[in-house]
Amino acid sequence: MILDRLKSLKQVDFVLASNSPRRKEILSNILGLNVRVIPSTFEENLDKSKYSPQGYVIENARQKSLEVWKRLCSFGDRPGMVVGGDTVVVYAGEILEKPSDNAHAFRMLRMLSGNEHKVYTGVTLIYCENEELKEHCFVEETSVSFADLTDADINAYIDSGEPMDKAGAYGIQSLGGCFVKGIRGCYYNVMGFPLHSFCRELSNLASSGFKLQEES
Repeated sequence: MILDRLKSLKQVDFVLASNSPRRKEILSNILGLNVRVIPSTFEENLDKSKYSPQGYVIENARQKSLEVWKRLCSFGDRPGMVVGGDTVVVYAGEILEKPSDNAHAFRMLRMLSGNEHKVYTGVTLIYCENEELKEHCFVEETSVSFADLTDADINAYIDSGEPMDKAGAYGIQSLGGCFVKGIRGCYYNVMGFPLHSFCRELSNLASSGFKLQEES
């Protein structure tokens, strides 16, 4: 899929438009790509009522990527590709992002307890091909089933501090994984970045003849 192209991809100047340590870990530590982290300044204040969950994460990812691309290009620093992502948890039609405080985190985890929810990650790739700006967007969905949680379980988890920077108030790759009975779909998507889909989309771009700008 993409492993036969990793050597050349490691020469590409990728920019991650996010300060998510999970996304950086997946791109740098697992794939071994050379990634600059330049968080976007996009405010992420879209009106959720105007979007489906899929459309919401795609538009957030798109705006993050475009902001970073335009900012870098204004300094004469055009990267090979800007990668933007946005992840939300959805339960009963409600989009759950990062909790604002402990009470908010408790409410989210109480909602998820004993139920199945969806995790959506939107990814946008911004690059230049033949001097033309290109946008490539995709979205990944994973279903996650939670065990029944007691109030003591939830409060202990909140006391760990782990939920506060994570969509849906939990991290599957850490203590929050204790709550997960099972998943259907991509594990890395629940972490915040759909590894398989990213590799597939890069492979499709490369197969179509597209060549990324390499590091100078």
